[in-house]
Amino acid sequence: MPAQTDTLARIYARSLFDLCNEAGGRDKILEVADELEQVCELVRSDTNFREYLDSPVIDTARRALGIKTIFADRVTDLVLRFMLVLNTNGRIGRIETIHAAFDEMVQEAWGRIEVDAWTAVSLDADSQKLLSSRLHEILGKEPVLHAWTDASLIGGIKIRIGDTLVDGSVAARLKQFERGLQVQGNRVISDTPSDFMSVPDQEEHFT
Repeated sequence: MPAQTDTLARIYARSLFDLCNEAGGRDKILEVADELEQVCELVRSDTNFREYLDSPVIDTARRALGIKTIFADRVTDLVLRFMLVLNTNGRIGRIETIHAAFDEMVQEAWGRIEVDAWTAVSLDADSQKLLSSRLHEILGKEPVLHAWTDASLIGGIKIRIGDTLVDGSVAARLKQFERGLQVQGNRVISDTPSDFMSVPDQEEHFT
């Protein structure tokens, strides 16, 4: 399941993105994006490490020492310093959502956009290609499609673009795709969602 971003995550991600841009432009941004993915993969795969980052019992200074020991030879100085700032500000446990926000900025910078699609049954390669093509026409950007299954949809399709659920106007434009798409003999029905992903009002700055 993809991590969902919010205002706080985007603030930290934007600060890091700008620092990368100043430090080396696109190459540096992509290097940092790859390193953040490696860090988050460790968080996802190691329950003990996740708890270590989230634990309110562990002293900030002690956790900083642990972060330096683990990552000093595994990530660039910029990423290490960023992680230490997150730790100091009590946000290191949010690194996955910050990485997701950073990744969205990377995609946006080069005319691509993250799209998550949920269907009751798996979309085969041809169906994913057809959906990507239709989304490209609608959005005017190259979609980076992530296909998920959700049996509770009972034959429907739900689409999230960035961190916002698809609105009625886009859903209406997907009707043509809906009528033609066949998945394992089942017609995928595109409903018009009425609710939206809310974004918190509060802001916090990375310094």
